[in-house]
Amino acid sequence: MATRVGIGYDSHRFAPGRPLVLGGVTIPHPLGLAGHSDADAVAHALTDAILGAAACGSIGGLFPDTDPRWKGADSMVLLHEAYAVVKRKGFRFVQADVTVIAETPKVGPHAGAIAARLAEILEVSPDDIGIKGKTNEGMGFVGRGEGVAVIAVATVEGR
Repeated sequence: MATRVGIGYDSHRFAPGRPLVLGGVTIPHPLGLAGHSDADAVAHALTDAILGAAACGSIGGLFPDTDPRWKGADSMVLLHEAYAVVKRKGFRFVQADVTVIAETPKVGPHAGAIAARLAEILEVSPDDIGIKGKTNEGMGFVGRGEGVAVIAVATVEGR
């Protein structure tokens, strides 16, 4: 059985009039994230990490932002659909490590809920998904409070 690792990255700018959704959890914040779907940067980065680990392409390849079907889509549905592709290729999700980079909001208080929601979709224990928050120490678009960036690493086994 092969063990494979993938990495994913996503970033979105803050936008008024939208809820802030990270890892399928709505987090109290005055701004949400701009995007074609619900702009859940955690789900997007993790989706890319899982797809990459199984050599199944990318989130943009499966759910292009030029396709009106995905306008306002729930990223948990996209993650579930992408994981189905990975499973059909003979792999199962093992674990992930996710870093959310944002000046605000603080991710720590929501880490458990995010891990639980992702674990539900990926058919594992919340203990198999690490969620942590970091700031960008005032540097760049994240440091100026203009948005959020996420890095995810995922492990799959199979074939």
